[in-house]
Amino acid sequence: MLLSGHAHSVAPGEGQTVDLGIIQMRVLAAGEVTTSRAFTLAEFTGGEGPWTVPHIHHAMEESFYVLDGQYTFTVGEEKIPAGPGSYVLVPRGTRHTIAAGAGGGRLLTLMVPGGLEEMFLELGTLPPDSITDPAVRAAISARYDSSPA
Repeated sequence: MLLSGHAHSVAPGEGQTVDLGIIQMRVLAAGEVTTSRAFTLAEFTGGEGPWTVPHIHHAMEESFYVLDGQYTFTVGEEKIPAGPGSYVLVPRGTRHTIAAGAGGGRLLTLMVPGGLEEMFLELGTLPPDSITDPAVRAAISARYDSSPA
């Protein structure tokens, strides 16, 4: 656990990063030492198109704050357009996807509780764009509360 009175900071260009093909993740806060796994905060940057397969988290909420770009979040059956300054909360147990519009974009993702960053780090050891391959995603994601739906 982070010692009381000691800040955690990540400067631009710092933080653990992983290239997932269509997107890149930069971990800002996560893990036992930094957040006691209470949450994960990550920045995702990527190109146009689908960023993930349809999936569900049964034990966590995931929320997104759009920094740059235009997105369509599909949460359940609802399609939510979101641009810079938009916030989207996906309740646990809800099927969802993310697709970036022309030019791609950048967003912050808050995962509560933390731990899902480990799935992205594992996916980053595989061929590019494995995050959007349903078979690969199914084989890995079940260990991280991220079930393809």
